[in-house]
Amino acid sequence: MLLTPNIETRFIQETESDAWDAYVQNHPNGTLFHLTAWKEVVALTFGHKSYYLVATGMDYGETGGPPQRATIIGVLPLFRIKSLLFGDFLISVPFAEIGGPLSDSKEVEGVLLEKAKALATELGCDYLELRNRTPIDGLATKDLYYNFRREIFPNLDENLTAIPRKARRMIRQGEKYGLTAEFGSHLLHEHYQLMAESYHHLGTPIFSKKLFEHFVSLFDDKVEILVIRDKDKIPIAAVMSFFYKDQVVPYWAGSKPEYRKFAPNDFMYWQLMKYGCENGYKVFDYGRSKMGTGSFNFKRHWGFEPTQLAYQYHLVNATEMPNLSPANPKYKRKIEMWRKLPLGATKIIGPRLAKYLA
Repeated sequence: MLLTPNIETRFIQETESDAWDAYVQNHPNGTLFHLTAWKEVVALTFGHKSYYLVATGMDYGETGGPPQRATIIGVLPLFRIKSLLFGDFLISVPFAEIGGPLSDSKEVEGVLLEKAKALATELGCDYLELRNRTPIDGLATKDLYYNFRREIFPNLDENLTAIPRKARRMIRQGEKYGLTAEFGSHLLHEHYQLMAESYHHLGTPIFSKKLFEHFVSLFDDKVEILVIRDKDKIPIAAVMSFFYKDQVVPYWAGSKPEYRKFAPNDFMYWQLMKYGCENGYKVFDYGRSKMGTGSFNFKRHWGFEPTQLAYQYHLVNATEMPNLSPANPKYKRKIEMWRKLPLGATKIIGPRLAKYLA
């Protein structure tokens, strides 16, 4: 019997990673972004400081009596990101689609939220940002990202039929041009090169290669790389995906724009969905996209319907919600300048900027 009249909050202890991850795994809203492996990757790659909050209550056992032990009843992963260019903020969770508090009740969620607000004030941050699937009352919410997810059917033909005709035609286009697929963590270098080229084309700073090396190392069998090659074995598209609970989550992807007529992205995501189907996964989570972008339209083109995510803010020293999106008009000139830089230069300079674009 667990009672929570006296909820205590504190920072995670070094010995609690397994208990934290078990709570995330068992929580219906737990995501791979809440796992302590994500915390380790961000800390190792970027050096940002984490403030992972744990809420505990007392377990009185089945028959009542004196309390047996404190048990986790809520968690809230937070990182502080601080830079001259992009400000100073607490965020749950950086470089992730979803974060925000997980808890046993609204009461516990409220306690965690108040602790996070107080921490943001104590540190002198501009704001606190929480990336939620559904909104929390009382926080300012930005209409920014939409998630796309769909069931993976147990039958491969049923999955193909569920894809609209035009997208199916693009998948066959890739087959007609002799595209092939290869899975494996040994493909990290090719994946990173394609990511760097894509980010350069978009005018966005690329992350350090160490980010992806750490994902492969720390997520182990929860991560996989898929590379698509043309008939001459040239790598033309790649994606790093996570496999969490029953979900396939493609996350970091890149492709060569000059090969667009081969439809490598349609072919690639079909190969990934096929892999998920054949290995018993139940959900294909296409991730987040901003409305009106190419990736947003691509996912709708595949028959996935968008669901708005709740990116929410508690302002401390800031006077308005931040807008670090590349779609912000004030970044237009900078994006054009970035595209004109040599690819090699962007791979050197990019990681120094990207570490703050959480």
